[in-house]
Amino acid sequence: MAVPPPDVNYTLSPAELEQLKPYGEIIHHETGDVLIQEGARNLDCLVTLSGHTDIIAETSEGTRRLGWMEAGQFAGDITVLTGQASLVRVEMGNAGEVLHIPHDKFKRVLVENSGLSDVFVRTFTARRQFGHESGMSTVVVIGESYDRETFVSRNLLAVHGVPHVWLDPTGDALADQVMRARGVDAADLPVVLRGASLVMKKPSLSNLSEAFGLDLLPDGACADVIVVGAGPGGLASSVYAASEGLSVLTLDIRGPGGQAGTSSKIENYLGFPMGISGQELADRASIQAQKFGARIAAPVKVCSLDRNGDDYRLSLEDGRKLNSRAVVIATGAQYRKLPLDKLEQFEGRGIYYGATAMEAQLCRGSEVAMVGAGNSAGQGAVFLAKTVKAVHLVYRREDIRETMSEYLVRRLEETPNIHLHPASKIAKLHGEERLEAIDLETRGQPVRLETPFVFLFLGAAPFTEWLPKDMSCSETGFVKTGADLANLDLVKAGWPLERMPTRFETSWPRIYAVGDARVGSVKRVASAVGEGSVVVSDIHAALSETDAAAPAESKAV
Repeated sequence: MAVPPPDVNYTLSPAELEQLKPYGEIIHHETGDVLIQEGARNLDCLVTLSGHTDIIAETSEGTRRLGWMEAGQFAGDITVLTGQASLVRVEMGNAGEVLHIPHDKFKRVLVENSGLSDVFVRTFTARRQFGHESGMSTVVVIGESYDRETFVSRNLLAVHGVPHVWLDPTGDALADQVMRARGVDAADLPVVLRGASLVMKKPSLSNLSEAFGLDLLPDGACADVIVVGAGPGGLASSVYAASEGLSVLTLDIRGPGGQAGTSSKIENYLGFPMGISGQELADRASIQAQKFGARIAAPVKVCSLDRNGDDYRLSLEDGRKLNSRAVVIATGAQYRKLPLDKLEQFEGRGIYYGATAMEAQLCRGSEVAMVGAGNSAGQGAVFLAKTVKAVHLVYRREDIRETMSEYLVRRLEETPNIHLHPASKIAKLHGEERLEAIDLETRGQPVRLETPFVFLFLGAAPFTEWLPKDMSCSETGFVKTGADLANLDLVKAGWPLERMPTRFETSWPRIYAVGDARVGSVKRVASAVGEGSVVVSDIHAALSETDAAAPAESKAV
């Protein structure tokens, strides 16, 4: 078993404990008292003052005591900050006193005391990371490697940072043992187990979201700013808006990360000389946003945006309505799909749109094809080349340097098991239940590749179909903002103000677009982060303008 890093077991000093006590209540507990049930949400932060508390987990290997908190130590991981479902049970191991800090007051600690905020965030993050690396988890996914629903379940857990163990019933003896113990048979697969309390057979995304507390927004929730999209641009807006005192709701159809979250390693992002994966960058940003009070909900699909008096209303696919004074459209772009027979049939069964550790686990030792000529394709090829037999990089252009950074091109050329296929495209997919091989067309000549894995990183199509028809977009669906808006666009949308739209403002006042969804965007992570950050100053100015124009009786209310 892996040894926990020092950050996992921080002990608060007497001075730090005194700073915390006004936020909570000291309660005496007897040995065996359950302080937190597995699956509980919006947890108290528990600080042991005397005696000790035990952290109990139900894992694929049985019941385990993962650790214990002595005087001055606090229980929990990142779920204490986010409000998501607890993956463990906390019991009183030896009678004593515990400081209970309710979830809402704990969020105040994080905003009001930077020193304690650093301690809690660093410790909680280290514990969650240890959960990923230890190989022992309270969450178990059982399903075959080429089963699409297994992949979808694992992907949702991965993008939300939920540590889990995957067991393939076709080759893992432990899978059969766990299935018998939990009363599961092959017809129930895939199955997701959350500790001892929950068995989810063939779970939907909404089932998983409910079970792990990934979406805690009530119908009718209101905020100063709703950010639609939790990629780099949306998370930047969330961090800066929340840190400036605005109430923020952040929604995403998938989870934190966006298209950047599928990138295995970003090496040219400022401040990370060793590189960082897109998902790790997103995880850090989402924790940062929630530390300042932003609420993140996913998977959530926004279906429409309408005016609601002077404010705005967003309608979700499940019927909920959310209200906001301002909206940031940060929905980014999705990789384009190839017009090939059987493409949708093979999605999650050989066709993938991301090259992360999860996909690398699936295709270890195989030959794979990577389609695309941008940096994401190059990063994915270099990453997978470490564990697969060969990577075939397929792209239409003659010269890949036209669209890919030079450092990545050199990396591709220097990696012996990466094979470049310029002026090429996929002509046909082969297989029955899953992908088995592909046909390429290279300069008019057919080439057969016996690869059961294809990764598509093709161009970008914006997620903007849900926007109002009179909100001005380009012919290809990218949102027009600022100087890209013509007078005709403003007339069509009924622009009501004397001023012109600000740099990232759309043809609707206080509706902004940043990142890849916007006309003229650079399609780089750093650019999206920059736009998402600076737009907050425009939001502040617009909200102040609206407040100043409101009738006196309205302000009094």
